[in-house]
Amino acid sequence: MQRHPDSRSPDLSLGLAQDALADGAKLLGRVGEEAILLVRIGSDYFAVGAHCTHYRGPLVAGLVVGQTIRCPLHHACFDLRTGQPLRAPALDPLSCWVVELRDNRVFVRSRRNQLKALNIGKSTCDKPKRIVIVGGGAAGFAAAEMLRREGFADSIVMLSGDAAAPVDRPTLSKNYLAGNASEEGVLLRPETFYSENAIDLRVATEVVRLDPGSREIALSDGQSIRYDRLLLATGTEPVRLWIPGGNQEHVHSLRSLADCRSIIARAQTARRAIILGASFIGLDVAAALRSRGIEVHVVAPEKRPLERILGQEMGKFVQTLHEEHGVIFHLNETALSITGNKMTLRGGGILEGDFVVAGIGVRPRIDLAAKAGIAIERGVVVNSFLETSARGVFAAGDIARWPDPHSGRNIRVEHWIVAERQGQTAALNMMGHREKFNAVPVFWNQHYDVPINYVGHAECWDKVAIEGDIAGKDCVLRFKRDGRTQAIASIFRDYEGLQAELSMERKITQAELLSTDHAGFRQA
Repeated sequence: MQRHPDSRSPDLSLGLAQDALADGAKLLGRVGEEAILLVRIGSDYFAVGAHCTHYRGPLVAGLVVGQTIRCPLHHACFDLRTGQPLRAPALDPLSCWVVELRDNRVFVRSRRNQLKALNIGKSTCDKPKRIVIVGGGAAGFAAAEMLRREGFADSIVMLSGDAAAPVDRPTLSKNYLAGNASEEGVLLRPETFYSENAIDLRVATEVVRLDPGSREIALSDGQSIRYDRLLLATGTEPVRLWIPGGNQEHVHSLRSLADCRSIIARAQTARRAIILGASFIGLDVAAALRSRGIEVHVVAPEKRPLERILGQEMGKFVQTLHEEHGVIFHLNETALSITGNKMTLRGGGILEGDFVVAGIGVRPRIDLAAKAGIAIERGVVVNSFLETSARGVFAAGDIARWPDPHSGRNIRVEHWIVAERQGQTAALNMMGHREKFNAVPVFWNQHYDVPINYVGHAECWDKVAIEGDIAGKDCVLRFKRDGRTQAIASIFRDYEGLQAELSMERKITQAELLSTDHAGFRQA
């Protein structure tokens, strides 16, 4: 993707005829060496940086909704008036530019002064004095960042079981594992960010007990911490490989930066690797190791990879794509034991590999909540405001089971963007707001140079309507139940993914206007 504007883009400092841009239209232009997106809404013109601050998606291909722009890649959303990020996964603002209208022409010449993204000023809420966040993943980090961005001035304590500061986990299992990203680039923020913003980040810290009655948590080192509001964002942990030999040093899982470092160290001298599981994480690892020239075998019990989530046709496409890149699949198979570098399969075959990566699933870390008497149902049960059944305790991310207004069911979703957005909503509500979490679930996955974007949530469906050509890498799949679209998956149809998200949001809004919230757990 180009970081600099095409020389053929119009130089907006020289002016553009006002009627050259229709109402609601976007234009990619430039000012000097900087790419600028010019948007017209009615009689107003807005000029912002042309690339999303997340992974530099081209905003000219995005969707304008009101006075916002949505990125086509991963659905980040920005305010066109201020450049501020309104929705994860983007955390940094767009640059904003001064627009001058003169003699029926539009001129863009200078940057507009912007406030810093974070503002540790006077607190907007005088209720909580200390907010404690348990978890250093997507939800926990997004909550801490949002608290400071919204002016919460009091104590934030962030407790993470990981040894490293919060990382961008999608990058970890893709570009970093493949050797295409630096360790600094994997961190969501430099380590100095936390001290500069008065966030008391404590890594390698284990919380062993929660007492909602006294509003106190206990750490494994004997310390206790009181809180006014608590966010449980403990995430998931890999399912352990309970077979003989599954605990050997060359058998790995991938969740943390430390896990990734260990796999990379093995890959330096390895010729062949075995991946257990054809999940998203398993296929991420397969693709990353193939880029390092390692022979990769994938062992999985299903008939096709990702079929349960993306359907039969997309599953076949994903398998073929990986096979074209040299991945060898052993499907309808499971491992019985690992002896040294040899793996025995249930079907009787034996595979040899220099190391093994187990991607056989994850489970939510809910023990802390369960032992505290908080309501549990295959996750931590929360209401529309992400409050748990315990007063002052919220939950977000992979552990949270919330009432999804789109599907009409309580769901738990292990998606990075969902976790970030829930962390942001929980932060606002811990400050005293009453903001419902009603975002449509969104996730993305990259297989070599092929992105698969997914919008909505379909645990089951009775029909998959395919538009376009899957093999041609140009398609939209609509997962339907009782004639209603539950979710869509797309390849290189990013704009249609944005439209689907907006359509689902509008249906949610209409439904909420006709009903009241009965999610429970009302708290003072």
